[in-house]
Amino acid sequence: MNELDTYLFFDGNCAEAMRFYERTFGGKLEALMKFDEGPAPCPEGGAGRIMHASLLIGPRRLLASDTVPKYPHEGFKGFSVSLGFPTKAEAQRVFDALADGGKVMMPLQKTFWSEAFGMVTDRFGVPWMIGGGEHTKA
Repeated sequence: MNELDTYLFFDGNCAEAMRFYERTFGGKLEALMKFDEGPAPCPEGGAGRIMHASLLIGPRRLLASDTVPKYPHEGFKGFSVSLGFPTKAEAQRVFDALADGGKVMMPLQKTFWSEAFGMVTDRFGVPWMIGGGEHTKA
């Protein structure tokens, strides 16, 4: 079976972000390897930065790393990570955690397609679409 997972690139705060997501989503951080811990030579400016992180959330993974100075971080643009929850209450809890220190683009609210839907950019600059409760299938 094919798998489709999200891979995010951070600017030196990957470990902090992934630990936050682990607490917020209730996932399990499976890997958090620094460039200077890997088998290949550490790239210039890479010491202490994350080479690869893997967070298991249900059957899917959120994957991430830090960029290195040779490839500067350009921010998160042109996408959102979408998460759905079985209840409106769980969606609200996660939405509120992501909004803390971030920016709400659309408050979590009832829509014609979902009991609860909202859009937020978290404190790390990652854009999220959060849904919860009963929804129509698109």
